[in-house]
Amino acid sequence: MADQLIRATAADGGIRCVGAISTRLTEEARQRHRLSYVATAALGRTMTAGLLLASSMKRPGSRVNLRVKGDGPLGGIFADAGLDGTVRGYVGNPSVELPPNAKGKLDVGRAVGRNGYLYVVRDVGYGYPYSSTVELVSGEIGDDVTHYLATSEQTASALMLGVFVSKQGVTAAGGLLLQVLPKAANDEELVETLSSRVAALSGFTPLLRSGKTLPDIFDRLLGDMGLHVLPEVQMLRFHCRCTRERFLGALKLLGVAELQDAIEQDDGAEGTCEFCGEVYHASSADLTELIGDLQAGPS
Repeated sequence: MADQLIRATAADGGIRCVGAISTRLTEEARQRHRLSYVATAALGRTMTAGLLLASSMKRPGSRVNLRVKGDGPLGGIFADAGLDGTVRGYVGNPSVELPPNAKGKLDVGRAVGRNGYLYVVRDVGYGYPYSSTVELVSGEIGDDVTHYLATSEQTASALMLGVFVSKQGVTAAGGLLLQVLPKAANDEELVETLSSRVAALSGFTPLLRSGKTLPDIFDRLLGDMGLHVLPEVQMLRFHCRCTRERFLGALKLLGVAELQDAIEQDDGAEGTCEFCGEVYHASSADLTELIGDLQAGPS
């Protein structure tokens, strides 16, 4: 099934539901960064969470950045997701691997660390971006983003994230975000019912692996609450905005002396984008041209 995001409402507009399938983009991130099993799960969950958060933004070009910095061996996670359905990200130590946790699942919480912070930046496309910081709850990503939504955005939310990785790669990944909007926030029975139904699910990726679609999952949770699935299906993909031109522009910041040294010592320069792993090369001729541009001054 293609990576996609679908939105829905229920309870006369009192509940907002967003579901995402992110299998292919998580697999692309795994391959690009050569991620271990646990690093794949951690980054896949974070990128999916970013896409789910970005889905509520209104202005074209809006983006959400999530940075998770715990005291575990993974060394931190960064994801950049847009309202347009694009996402990219990386982890600090992609080769870290750990034994499964007590439940037999990938131990993302231990890899991330339970002591640390989640940093969220919302860029709405104009003015100053909105930023918020919350302490980590478990390092499992879903719990931590839910805590952010409750404390910083004061929205009762339930978030499910999952990544299933086998020897063949990522075979299922995605997430589900349910939010009780202000018009229904005082309906304690509704909030309780929603929480108990989410808790009763076996997890998100088992549903995907059993052949369930996003509308199927929505119906299971909200089918008797006036569920309305919006017709638009948004495609999702891993996409980085890096280019060779940006790489060359960054090299200019080194200055004439360092560029000349790169020519003499290395016969060129090489750079790797930390977001996507793309490797860019600049020959001695390229560096000589950059030096000429710098010496010529502003045009």
